This record gives sequence, C-alpha cells and structure tokens, in this order.
Amino acid sequence: MGAAAAAVAVTLLAGERGRAAATPAAPPPPPDVSVIQLAGENVATYRAYPARTYARDLVEVRGRVDGFIEQRTFDIGSDVRAGQVLYVLDVRPYEAEVERARAALAQSVADIAQAEALLLKARQDVERLEPLVKEEAAPRQDLDNALAARQAAAANVTARRAAVDANRAVLRNAELNLEYATIRAPIGGRVGDSLLQVGALVTRTSPQPLTTIVPLDPVWVRFQVSEAEVPLFERSRGPLPIELVFDDGRRETARGRIENTLNSVNTKTGTLEVQATFPNPAHAVLPGQYVHVRVQTGQRTNALLVPDRAIQEVQGQQAVLTLGADGTVQGHAIVTGDRVGQRVLVEQGLTAGDLVIVDGLQKVRAGGRATARR
Repeated sequence: MGAAAAAVAVTLLAGERGRAAATPAAPPPPPDVSVIQLAGENVATYRAYPARTYARDLVEVRGRVDGFIEQRTFDIGSDVRAGQVLYVLDVRPYEAEVERARAALAQSVADIAQAEALLLKARQDVERLEPLVKEEAAPRQDLDNALAARQAAAANVTARRAAVDANRAVLRNAELNLEYATIRAPIGGRVGDSLLQVGALVTRTSPQPLTTIVPLDPVWVRFQVSEAEVPLFERSRGPLPIELVFDDGRRETARGRIENTLNSVNTKTGTLEVQATFPNPAHAVLPGQYVHVRVQTGQRTNALLVPDRAIQEVQGQQAVLTLGADGTVQGHAIVTGDRVGQRVLVEQGLTAGDLVIVDGLQKVRAGGRATARR
C-alpha cells in the first residue's frame, strides 16, 4: 500500500504542474510615453529657404594710365573706404607732362598779349589814317594797308585765344593723368587679392583688373521660392524680418528687405529667384556663403503646433500618434503648414485638447495602449 500511495501522490503533483503551465502569463503594463496637450496659440509664421549670399555691386579696380607700380598701400582682404589710395604709379612722366603743358599755356597767354597789342596798334593806324585820307592828306593805299593789317591782327588774336583754350585743355588732361597715376578705391568695401605687384607695369588696356572691391554693407542674399509662393513675396516687398542661419548654427538676425524678384519663373525648376538685403555693419557675412533664410510670412491666431519629433512618415503621408482618455493609442494623418521654430503648424487632422505623443513613439503603435507621462 505504501508504494501505491506514493504513486498516487506523484500523479497528483504532475497534474498540478500541468495546470500551472497552461495558465497564461500576465500581460506587461502599458509603456510610458511623453505627451503634450494641444492648445491654440497666437504665433508668427515663418518659411525657411536655402540661400546664398552674393556681391551685387562688385567693382574691378583698373589703371586709367600706363605706368610702373611704385607702391601698394592696402592689405589684401582688408576693408577700404571710398577714395582711399590703393596704388601709386611712377608719377614722374606725368609731372613732366604737367610742367610742359603749363609752360605751353604760359607761352600762349604771352602770345595773345602780344597779338592784342598788335591789334590795338592796327586799330589806331586806321583811326589816324581815315580822316587824313578823307581830307586827301594821305594816300588811299596807306588806309587800305592799315585796314588789312587790322583784320589780320584781329584774326591773330582769335587764333591766339583758341590756342590758350587748347593749351588749357592739354594742361587739364595732363593734370588728370597725374591724378590717375594715384589709383584710389572707387567704393568702400573689402578689397581682394592684388593681381599685380610693386614693379609691375599697369596698362589702361589690360583685360586684367588690379584688384576687386566688394561692398559688404548691406549684404545681398538670393533664394528660390516655389511658383505658388510668388504672390506672397510680391505682396511682402519691403521691410521683413529675415534671419540667416549658417551651417554651424550661428544666426544673424536683422530687419531685412525684399529688394526684387526676377521677371520670370524658371521653367525647369518651377521656382522664382528672390533677392533681399540686410544690414551687415560688422562685415560678418561674406559673399558666396551658403545660408538658410527664414522669412516671416504672417500671424496666426489659435494655431495648433506640434514638435518635429512627433511627426512620422507613413506611406508618404505625415502622421502623429495621440493618446485617448482610455489610454488607447490612435493614429492621425495630418496636413502641416509653416514652421515656428522647432515646431510645425498643423492645418488639418488634430483639434485643441488632443494629447500628442512626442517621446516613446518606438514603444507604441496605433490600437495599442500606453500611459501618459507629461
């Protein structure tokens, strides 16, 4: 009997273990997720565009006279002001031309004084002979000779006066050439590399400039907008808040201005180029830099905004997950609009009061359950 009882006990124990193994394990608790509750806000809306800065009024500095460079007075890459001396050529030939022109002018002035004296004498001879000839006290031939001499003297005075004017023009041209031998900055801005060095020959017909100057204040920016956005920028011409965002995260904010748009839409890209300026007094922004432009496009009241990280791409459509009052996760397809900082305006798909899941998205799916952690 003892053996039989033991066998029965073992059988009962095995049956209990089988029933315990068949009992399902308790489900894990719903995961915790971070949520935000949507509420209407009054915000300014912005649109961001990739852009590039450029020099609108770059000026090439060229020689207007020939000559060898004796001095270069600027540092490459420095800021220069309008009228600042950049190069000094060998001025000696031009100084000599000025002296020669001055001497020629002085001689022509002396010549005209002599011609006027001769004209005065000729007039006096005519005045003296006319009454004598009238009284037949002097031959008519003498009067005719005096009249001819007066006419010649008058013509000589006219010619000498023309010579004075011509010599004055020659002197002015020589003085200009002497002035041009000192090459000055035509505008203020940042000067580039010097393509000719001290001792090199400058020629007025050279296709190569001596250097270039780009104005940096204001700085110009160009960017492309879609065809659908063209009316917005046509209406917004004038002062606009413009923010430039650089690749390293720096931002330069100023009261910018939309200056103009090009006169046609690019048929290949369907975009229109917009050109804008903004103050750059510290010359911190240089032409040719890639930036992003944020342009304020308007004001919205009772706007619903969700963070970037809450938005998912589902089959090419944007969507977010929300948490219902019973803890059920629900999916919502949304239509987004302009950006506001790190958030996006929701045009359709959500309502005020919705609890949008922003963290823990990888732990939940639509139809499941979760616990809100705000």
